[in-house]
Amino acid sequence: MKLLKFFLTGVFFGIVLSKSQAVSWYRIFEMFKFQSFHMYGIIGSAVVVGIVLFQIIKSSDMKTLQGTPIQFIPKKRGKYRNILGGIIFGLGWALAGACPGPMFVLLGKGVLAIAVVLLGATIGAFLYHSIKHKLPH
Repeated sequence: MKLLKFFLTGVFFGIVLSKSQAVSWYRIFEMFKFQSFHMYGIIGSAVVVGIVLFQIIKSSDMKTLQGTPIQFIPKKRGKYRNILGGIIFGLGWALAGACPGPMFVLLGKGVLAIAVVLLGATIGAFLYHSIKHKLPH
């Protein structure tokens, strides 16, 4: 019962992604060919909402559900690793036709071919975990 709120949030997120056509392979294809603003609008609005919420949380004394203050730990700057990571993520997104969130939505919609992509993503996550201590962070 404790995890029900997370499950319901995920279901709501999946419905929003599905109804906004953010899981549509055709919309993703249009985005990578710079033929439509649809996906850029979705991503851009998510970035703006995230920035606004971060500033609200930082400027207030907001606490977690457990009552501890919310703290933001600054990350190390790294131009090349961000560029390389973005290229790898973008290539995977373009080849698969979906990024991690929509993969589960597509599976829920009955697109069984996405199971191969999910399997590859899972193997990739375990592979990264096994070699991350050797990578520059």
